[in-house]
Amino acid sequence: MTDQLSKVFAALADPTRRDMVARLTEADATVNDLAAPYDVSLQAVSKHLKVLEDAGLVSRTREAQRRPVHLEAEVFDLMTKWIERYRRQAEERFSRLDAVLAAMNAENAENNRTPQEGTAS
Repeated sequence: MTDQLSKVFAALADPTRRDMVARLTEADATVNDLAAPYDVSLQAVSKHLKVLEDAGLVSRTREAQRRPVHLEAEVFDLMTKWIERYRRQAEERFSRLDAVLAAMNAENAENNRTPQEGTAS
C-alpha cells in the first residue's frame, strides 16, 4: 500500500501531470487531446502518462483507432484514506491542546480575581 501511495504522490508532484489528472476528471482524452495545451512533444506527454499509469492513476483502453486515457478514481480513495487518517490525528491533538488551554485560562481567571471590597471579615 505505501509503495503505491509513494508512486501516486511522486506522480502528482509534477504540475503538468496534476493538470492532466484534473483534465481527465472531466472526460477521457487521447494523448493528442492531453498534449494540446502544452508546448511539449507527444513523446514528453506520453512519458508523463506512463508515470501516471505506473502509479495506477490512469489507464489506456482501445476503442477502434483511438486509445483514450481514463482516470482511475479508485486510487484517489487510497490517497483520501491516508490523508484522512492523519487529518483526524491532527484534529485530536488540537482538541486536546484546546482543552489544556481552556483549563489554563480558567485557572488564570480564577487566580486573578480580586476579593470584593467592603465585605466584613
